[in-house]
Amino acid sequence: MSRYNRHIILSEIGQVGQDKISKAKVLVIGAGGLGCPVLQYLTGAGVGTIGIIDFDVVELSNLQRQILFGSSCLGKNKAIAAKERLEDLNDTISIAAYPFQLNYQNAIDLFNQYDIIVDGSDNFETRYLVNDTCLITNKPLVFGAIYKFEGQVSVFNYKKGPSYRCLFPNPPQEGTIPNCSEIGVLGILPGIIGSMQANEVLKIILGIGDVLSGQLLLYNALTSKVSTLKVNRNEAIIQSILEEKNNFHKKQISENCEMEVLEVSIDDIISEENIQFIDIREPHEQPKIESIKVSHIPFSQLEQSLSKITSDKKKVLFCQSGVRSKRATQMLNELNITNCFSLKEGATVLNNYTKVSSNE
Repeated sequence: MSRYNRHIILSEIGQVGQDKISKAKVLVIGAGGLGCPVLQYLTGAGVGTIGIIDFDVVELSNLQRQILFGSSCLGKNKAIAAKERLEDLNDTISIAAYPFQLNYQNAIDLFNQYDIIVDGSDNFETRYLVNDTCLITNKPLVFGAIYKFEGQVSVFNYKKGPSYRCLFPNPPQEGTIPNCSEIGVLGILPGIIGSMQANEVLKIILGIGDVLSGQLLLYNALTSKVSTLKVNRNEAIIQSILEEKNNFHKKQISENCEMEVLEVSIDDIISEENIQFIDIREPHEQPKIESIKVSHIPFSQLEQSLSKITSDKKKVLFCQSGVRSKRATQMLNELNITNCFSLKEGATVLNNYTKVSSNE
């Protein structure tokens, strides 16, 4: 009663509403800029079961906007670090951390354990996976996205409402839309958008207010203007996704084989000498690795810079976290450049790897 008093004394919520919140199960995809405020407010509100999935680790550049973390969290997995912070905020609820990447192998089983899915991801590959899995498992999806000074919020797949693919049927061409690490973002913006996402979650749980289903809310932090666009349900697109449920199994097999072939850990290569490390981050991103000899070939210039790749060495590509480097490795393999691998956890592990020499 004391913890949730300000909820309970609201006539629109009361004890009955707070009981609904305590029985709800919410899965948050990503504990980054959007996920942090979502998680903080849902935890404070008393959502009974919260899941956090994120394979990334906390970096210094995250602290500008990812409010659950501090300096003591640097190098920790985000899902685990968020769980530790949130359990201090509210030790009466259940919080599960999933410190691995969401993929076709685990998405359906994971989503089936929760009532509502919140997308705080920062890449289109995950957004489409989340959307399609929500359709297949029939879960409402609370969507949020940010870009520099602008943000978007909507609720998809809610009471036969539209899906994310009804708004954006297909993902943009790879590399055409930069993410926050490439283009920057106003630190307060994900706090605003994430708080709006948390608000939509509580409205869905409580059955009050007007849920942002069929609407895309647009927010501009520079002008403080808010506008909404109508989103219509495209039955043909939704049915095509539902009919492809069996293809998840095929994608599971393909994805599993691809990861086994393309990825290496720092432990796999730490004793090897004949390696060309290739940093595919853009020039304006994180500081260069000073402890080892590195070739700098930005992902955006990779196909035009093949002459910089050494043919007689094992090629180990890395980005900040290991996502883009996996795509880049696949690209090189398709171009018949062999012996290429993506480094798990990317530059994070290389910062602690003090083998030799200076940068090229």
